[in-house]
Amino acid sequence: MKHFNLKITGKVQGVWYRGSTLRKAEELGLKGFVRNQSDGSVHIELEGEEAACQALIRWCRKGPPMARVARVKVEESELKNFEQFEILR
Repeated sequence: MKHFNLKITGKVQGVWYRGSTLRKAEELGLKGFVRNQSDGSVHIELEGEEAACQALIRWCRKGPPMARVARVKVEESELKNFEQFEILR
């Protein structure tokens, strides 16, 4: 099991990025959360098998159709043992 923190910048708010991330994370069996940040970025914390985590990280580099991702910053950190994947407001 791995835990990753992601910061996604670009045109990533108001383009259904959080909802699309939730669907993709659930499809991959990941746990954690996604939320908008006040600086216009999106913050994601995710946990799961490394291959599934890497698949979501790859997806985040493109995002949903209306998104224009400029950068995805990825950091590995300690497990938090999330119970589900959710959108935080």
